Amino acid sequence: MSQAPNTIHTPARPPHRRWRALTLALALALVAAACGSDDPAAVSDGGADPTDGCFADPGIEPVSTDGAADEEGPLTLLTHDSFALSEGTLDAFTAETGIEVQLVQSGDAGEMVAQAILADGNPVGDVLFGVDNTFLCSALLNDVFVPYRSGALDTVASDLQIDPHHRVTPIDYGDVCANYWISEFGEVAPPTSMEALADPAYADLFVTENPETSSPGFAFLLATIARFGEDGWEDYWRSLVDNGLSVTAGWEDAYYGEFIAGGGDRPIVMSYASSPAAEVLFADPPVETAPTGVIADTCYRQIEFAGILRGTDSPAGAAQLVDFLLSPTVQEDIPLNMFVYPANGDAALPDVFVDHAATTGPGVTLDPAIVEENRLAWTERWTAIIRG
Repeated sequence: MSQAPNTIHTPARPPHRRWRALTLALALALVAAACGSDDPAAVSDGGADPTDGCFADPGIEPVSTDGAADEEGPLTLLTHDSFALSEGTLDAFTAETGIEVQLVQSGDAGEMVAQAILADGNPVGDVLFGVDNTFLCSALLNDVFVPYRSGALDTVASDLQIDPHHRVTPIDYGDVCANYWISEFGEVAPPTSMEALADPAYADLFVTENPETSSPGFAFLLATIARFGEDGWEDYWRSLVDNGLSVTAGWEDAYYGEFIAGGGDRPIVMSYASSPAAEVLFADPPVETAPTGVIADTCYRQIEFAGILRGTDSPAGAAQLVDFLLSPTVQEDIPLNMFVYPANGDAALPDVFVDHAATTGPGVTLDPAIVEENRLAWTERWTAIIRG
């Protein structure tokens, strides 16, 4: 292992996936109520069952775009605090349709879903963007959205289209993965697998985030459950703890605190496959190659969706806004603002993504219904392991 550098690398902090703490007690209570059980089920990474649970036919009439030209607006787009587009992007929708868009950002994905469930058909907005595949079932079980199949879905890969009834539309995706600081690995090669993170050769080098308070932390917990199953994931986490694992409350505390990028002394951190691209884009002074690498074997795929909120007064206009979110105007603006990939497969990627974002493959996922049923039990068991 090489010695720590004499100078601290402090690039401008990108508008990365900085999720706020997932500690809203109401959100957790609603999750438990929707599930009906806290007992862990058998882990499955299979596809969604279109006839069961949150993916059953909701019996709700799909939105029709007939009469869309008569919509007056304005429309309210509800989203999380990490949502970002270039200035003027939403104005393009107004120019096309004559409908203004008001943006309301409110907390993280868990908080948004909880608030939408409480609204119970009387939403404070028209379209919700940012519910991901780890919170999706909670929203679907509570009929937060109404079905709408965008014509632009023909550009979206089938593995991103989780809900067979199109209550939500995939807008972007990204992979949560362990990153490592390349220059810190010389005589000792960097780890290449999830198992290697528990190897004594990498003792005291890894920092991850608390799954109760961090989206990437929760994604990594799910990745370990998908890999090792109900019979093995707890032993794996015990081996990480024994190997000197450090846990922070959130991504920023990990990446810009204990990880070398922010002056810390740990060269392995749970972050994103796109982090190397962000390191290049925001480096000061500029760099030509990314200082970080990605351990592809550790990745968990997150998909973000938009949906028309049940009870909106402007369903046709809301459908147009969903279409717009899948348009090249938005899709090609997403990567350098939110550092995730556009769902529209025809959208052009910026050069820095093509050259430096890691290519990890499809990434492991768990069935959203399984995640929904076990969320509380898994995080409680994780906490017990960390506390010893």
